[in-house]
Amino acid sequence: MHHFIRSTLTPTAYHGTDQPAPFFEGWYFKLVDASQRTTFAIIPGIYKGKDAHSFIMVLDGRTHEVTTTRFAVADFRAATDRFAIQIGGNTFTDRSLTLNLPYLQGELRFDSITPWPVTLLSPGIMGWFAWMPFMECYHGVVSLDHTIQGSLLANGERLDFTGGRGYTEKDWGRSFPQTWIWTQANHFDSVGTSLTASVARIPFKGLIFPGFIIGLWHEGQLHRFTTYAQSKLEHVEIDADKVTVRVRNRRHRLWFSAERHTTALLPAPTKTDGMVPMVNESVAGTVKLQLSTRRGKVLYAGESKNAGLEIEGDTTILQTS
Repeated sequence: MHHFIRSTLTPTAYHGTDQPAPFFEGWYFKLVDASQRTTFAIIPGIYKGKDAHSFIMVLDGRTHEVTTTRFAVADFRAATDRFAIQIGGNTFTDRSLTLNLPYLQGELRFDSITPWPVTLLSPGIMGWFAWMPFMECYHGVVSLDHTIQGSLLANGERLDFTGGRGYTEKDWGRSFPQTWIWTQANHFDSVGTSLTASVARIPFKGLIFPGFIIGLWHEGQLHRFTTYAQSKLEHVEIDADKVTVRVRNRRHRLWFSAERHTTALLPAPTKTDGMVPMVNESVAGTVKLQLSTRRGKVLYAGESKNAGLEIEGDTTILQTS
């Protein structure tokens, strides 16, 4: 029980020590240089189940290619009281990463990280759902926005990320949802503004419903729009490469439209078939948003390039009529 409580209150740390198969856990680093011409998504993680292994995926936003380096499960080491993992000669924390891959080497430091707040009643972005031990998938936000220092050597080419911006999140559980939409953007004209949003098919105590966790960090304030806080999805429209959402909470209304461009195919965990290529992700998308009061006063409107976007599965259950 003590381990469960500590683990729940530390969503960024490793949760899989005593978890039986199938189980996965992965962290997602989005890195964008100061010129906004170079974007990488770095995804370290572990999968327990059929063909168990640890891994580091690299999505190069310049070429839209994914390279996955496999490691043995024994090569994965992780702390359970904080975010600190090692996979072979590669290390990852909330404030840095060090890569020693055949095609990508270097060290990056993250400053002014912005974690999603953790409290006893709402331990991270999952809210009180984080205390439910039977969810198929859990989500955590390590940092909504931060600055980057350092460089990477990609196939012999030096890429300077100093002055760039990053975002870090994670997922863990038995498998990804059957269907979901996800978008993330933090390159608005208002520096430091960051949007993370997910709407997914959620099985819960025999029920199936569209659950959502949406956060907008703007001018030092986190605006939360979530199922567990009784926010309301007013409109969800999903096309092949575009998502439009309007949602409200007690004080504010948020509208955003996310459009993806060229995608790359990433492996994702399943309950029975191991890691299967199934996630079409873009890190070169565009997000437009508007935050207003419930009475219609516009508080912020902006647009971000270098946005992440995923649209997966039969999204009919997620759309409003």
